[in-house]
Amino acid sequence: MKAIVNVGLKKGVLDDQGKAINHALGTLGFKDLISDVRVGKQIIIELNSNDKEKAKEEVEKMCEKLLANTVIEDYSVEIVG
Repeated sequence: MKAIVNVGLKKGVLDDQGKAINHALGTLGFKDLISDVRVGKQIIIELNSNDKEKAKEEVEKMCEKLLANTVIEDYSVEIVG
């Protein structure tokens, strides 16, 4: 099984990359289509576990300790497979 972790800046935290992409897409002719862009990261972890609940708890610990800066970032964990 694997864990898919999505990490992104919390609402209200300035997202410079998102702003830059939003501006660039606007100059490429997509201005009317988009209202905001937020940039995050996705981390895929292959797990050696058969217990989805335990695996999710452990991956959440990973997020709290390393994968996300919980002061400014939110994260979500999905266990698949």
